[in-house]
Amino acid sequence: MIIITIMASLSILYIIPLSISLLLLATFNLAESKTCFINAIYSFGDSIADTGNLLREGPIGFFSGIGNFPYGETYKKSTGRCSDGLLMIDFFASALNISFINPYLDDSADFNNGVNFAVAGATALDKSFFLEKGIYMPLTSPLNVQLGWFKEHLNSTCSSQPDNCAKNLGQTLFLVGEIGGNDYNYAFLQGRSMDEVKSYVPQVVQSIIDASKEVIRLGGVQLVVPGNLPVGCSPSYLTEFSSSEPEAFDERNCLKTYNSFSVYHNTQLQAALDDLRDAYPDVTIMYADYYQAFLHLLDEASDLGFKQDSLLKACCGAGGEYNFDISLNCGSPGTNICSDPTQYISWDGIHLTQKAYKIMAESLIMEGFAYPNNRVQEMWEC
Repeated sequence: MIIITIMASLSILYIIPLSISLLLLATFNLAESKTCFINAIYSFGDSIADTGNLLREGPIGFFSGIGNFPYGETYKKSTGRCSDGLLMIDFFASALNISFINPYLDDSADFNNGVNFAVAGATALDKSFFLEKGIYMPLTSPLNVQLGWFKEHLNSTCSSQPDNCAKNLGQTLFLVGEIGGNDYNYAFLQGRSMDEVKSYVPQVVQSIIDASKEVIRLGGVQLVVPGNLPVGCSPSYLTEFSSSEPEAFDERNCLKTYNSFSVYHNTQLQAALDDLRDAYPDVTIMYADYYQAFLHLLDEASDLGFKQDSLLKACCGAGGEYNFDISLNCGSPGTNICSDPTQYISWDGIHLTQKAYKIMAESLIMEGFAYPNNRVQEMWEC
């Protein structure tokens, strides 16, 4: 019974992202006749960026719902995206006048404009790490597996024309993350202390840096590495780690302790990226500040058309203060769906709505939430 409870609880965070990206809405109004310097996107990460890999990995049990309505209802098509519609990576592709980036596990897909290796539920650390800690981890493909897919893809496409491949990689944007949020989610959900989970952060960050180095070694010269979102503002965390103490919440009614944890991760990641830039001065390495971009979205929500009394509530959920129940996935019996997802920031208590993702993408390029922002125009010059 305990195992079943843990499995059900973990399932709802199986595809938590609290997950990718940056700069690009600056190119949304470009004429179609223009050709951007970047003509492809390769993406690694979790459910913030997964456009269908999890559905193709095999049986996914509790989360088979992401392939059916209400997931994808705004887009009018269920694709395995963890939202009511599109994700940030989709808006990035649109901004570059390229087609949406297909999931690697779609055998019939066109990969001319890049490949999406991201998998919902993925972690930065390998499964062996969690086994050693006694932490249950659902079956999904962590970052090292995604890197393996990338190498397989290069081997199959570059062997006959290595010069063209090198040129194409030079015109490719690599999104290394968002990744790492699930490493912490699985531990927190299984009752691990804040101090213990904090001890994982250096290893998670190092895994992201090692992946970035591997991408560079294989030919990447334009990288975007996102930080983690403020998880203390997520309906899932607000429900699961609720407190009766007023001082547990900040001025936005988010959980202080868990937001501080996100800052702790992001600070270490940014310091590591500074070192990476020193080691590779000819490579553009940008940090996408998901944390501050989300808080900016929250602060401007009323002006952006979001429902003021539902800023921290899920559009699709199972009731309660935040319309979230960890045992009931969006769309399952016993859940409800809001009439207008455009008025909500959170879609299912874990992931954002299409509208929120679009605004996040716009902020990352147009409002200075990508660093160092003096490289933004250089990367997206058309």
